[in-house]
Amino acid sequence: MTTQQTVKIQLVRSPIGTKESHRATVRGLGLRKLNSTSELKDTPEVRGMINKISYLVKVL
Repeated sequence: MTTQQTVKIQLVRSPIGTKESHRATVRGLGLRKLNSTSELKDTPEVRGMINKISYLVKVL
């Protein structure tokens, strides 16, 4: 029984006016409105998505 590490992120800037792929990444991470949070498995794929939109999100 292994415990999976998670990472919690919060949307702190609006994706309005950003590239379409960045908006899609925000939605893919499960973020909707400003200050919404999402807790996801800490995988290389999720880390890459966070790095792509690092200027929009904050890791909690």
